[in-house]
Amino acid sequence: MSERRYILESGQEQRIAAIIEPVVRDMGFCLVRVKILPDNGCTLQIMAEDENGNFTIAQCQALSNEISPLLDVEEPIKGPYHLEVSSPGIDRPLVRHRDFVRWQGHEARVEMTRMLDGRKRFRGVIKQVENDRITITLPDVPEGARADFELPMADMGSAKLVLNDRLLEEARREQEKNPVLDDPEITEIEQN
Repeated sequence: MSERRYILESGQEQRIAAIIEPVVRDMGFCLVRVKILPDNGCTLQIMAEDENGNFTIAQCQALSNEISPLLDVEEPIKGPYHLEVSSPGIDRPLVRHRDFVRWQGHEARVEMTRMLDGRKRFRGVIKQVENDRITITLPDVPEGARADFELPMADMGSAKLVLNDRLLEEARREQEKNPVLDDPEITEIEQN
């Protein structure tokens, strides 16, 4: 549960992560991301998951109940804000080595903190994960052009899965195997 996050927050978000991460870890969860968004005036978004990459509604509520008083005391955000605790979602951020291993073979969008072969942005399939580097294969490269790029995780500014049909199908299959709708307030599921 204490695996290193390669992609970290900066500034105010980094301070918030430092405040809440011990609580997240003590509850048996992994912090995925802290983000301050302009939604609804100001929204503090906390993404977390359990060791299997899941995060139920009940777990979201439990974590929210634990960190909310801590944030009230520490006041890392001046002024009113909305606290949103959620799972990483289908097109999740990739922040740990295990994320890249788990989603190998899927398409990702990666932005580097520094230039690599004249570019900072890469979008392609995660081909290989070895030590602290991933190999990403870019689609539709011109003949003779390089398609595979080895990206050091330590130099990644952000990485996220790309929402596509393959990812949606895998999420649907996973949901069928492991339903996570455990909220007693949910009494009916409507499908179209």
